[in-house]
Amino acid sequence: MSKIYNVGIIGGGVSGVVIALELAKYGVDNILFEQEKSVVNGPPFCHLHAGGNLYPDISDEECKTLMKQSIDMARLFPQSIDERPTFISVPTSEKYEVNKIEKRLKMLVEYYTKLIKEDSSNEILGAPKDYYKKYTKDDLIVLAEQPTVKHPNSPDEWMSNTVKLIDHKKLKTPVYLVQEYGWNLFRLGAQAQLALNKTEKCNLKTNTNVTNIKDVRNKNLDYNWEITTKDTVYKVKYLVNSCGFKTGKLDNFLHLNAKRLIEFKAAYVSKWQPISGLIPELIFHGERGTPNGMVQLTPYCEDYYQIHGMTEHITLFKNGLIQSKSNEPQPEFNDAINQKLDHGWKKDEIETRTENAIKLVTKFVPTFKSATTGGIPFYGAQQIHGDNPNLRVGEVSFPYKTYARSEIIKASSALTVANKITHKIQEEKIIPLIPKSLNRNSLLDSVSKHEIDKLASELAIQRGYPEALSRLVIERK
Repeated sequence: MSKIYNVGIIGGGVSGVVIALELAKYGVDNILFEQEKSVVNGPPFCHLHAGGNLYPDISDEECKTLMKQSIDMARLFPQSIDERPTFISVPTSEKYEVNKIEKRLKMLVEYYTKLIKEDSSNEILGAPKDYYKKYTKDDLIVLAEQPTVKHPNSPDEWMSNTVKLIDHKKLKTPVYLVQEYGWNLFRLGAQAQLALNKTEKCNLKTNTNVTNIKDVRNKNLDYNWEITTKDTVYKVKYLVNSCGFKTGKLDNFLHLNAKRLIEFKAAYVSKWQPISGLIPELIFHGERGTPNGMVQLTPYCEDYYQIHGMTEHITLFKNGLIQSKSNEPQPEFNDAINQKLDHGWKKDEIETRTENAIKLVTKFVPTFKSATTGGIPFYGAQQIHGDNPNLRVGEVSFPYKTYARSEIIKASSALTVANKITHKIQEEKIIPLIPKSLNRNSLLDSVSKHEIDKLASELAIQRGYPEALSRLVIERK
């Protein structure tokens, strides 16, 4: 093809689409390659991580980063945010100290207040004073006697609905209700795809595999890279590797070898008997990889629930965390995991692991024993750059001139990466300096709720999930 694109992006996951949208927002033409038939097909995410309260072992600085990045992404994709709180607790069997949880929450309130002072539009998690509320044992006993509320409107109503279902005698007190919201991947994917299809500045190529990358930077051409697909060669000035857990395969074309870990994980879809009122997301902290690993129960519409259990028999897998070798930029999973990634799950495995997940939840929510398998698991692999498996904040690296590698670990980092790449391509004079930074993206704003509802529903069904998972538990206006 004769056209030369300013930026070529390989991989249409969360990072790839946000990079493409941010570049298009500033009028920078780009081409985005995605091998699947729609965008945002990566590992499961169901939680905004606005404060990192699911990770008691990470640093305060990482928690702040997750909060800031989550707020930025929620402002971009408001129709994908489920405004329901999260219940945070520590079982009596576990080492975590509840007073440390509150110390961190106080720090996050201070930081959230600072973000709002900098920009009032950052107040998307409610007022700072309402970011969390703690409940003692006596509080829980009193709330257990209150009537159930179908649609709770206050922290106490949410907690009253919750305490009737959980066995709070197995938990240390106090427990906490935190304004960490839900995040719907089908709705984010739908809004991103609709926006990309509306702009002439991005050529979205779905169902397209990249078979080779050629470095032509030393040939004094008007472009630096040739991207080869099945039947076409595309010319681009700047190359972005946004291939998720397959970034090593692209690095291999370029004779690069970076340290990376890859982890395969899964979450399970269950169907539970109708309960009288909405409940928050439930978190029961526990040591990752042990039989008491963290339990996470996420509510969806129509009595569907997603379950994470951080044990080797549920969310984690034997040989599911692998590391790159000195002569191998792309780590390779064993045959059993590759089978799931490439061809899907066997029915008996779905049933066994979902039943394991249900059983783990039942330790704290006794009536959950009546839950059944509700669909195929959410699953996928995530990249962690370096060699620290506990790292939760990842961003971007620039190994070569005119080449960027997205290294996000959590979806919330996507906008940070896009902004850094936009700055870099100006610095390298691929495009002229952008005179003014824009917080909003008019391309995303142009997509209506109706359009998102329709495509999100289609994406869920197309990928084999219940249509109800494409909807928010609490409808947004």
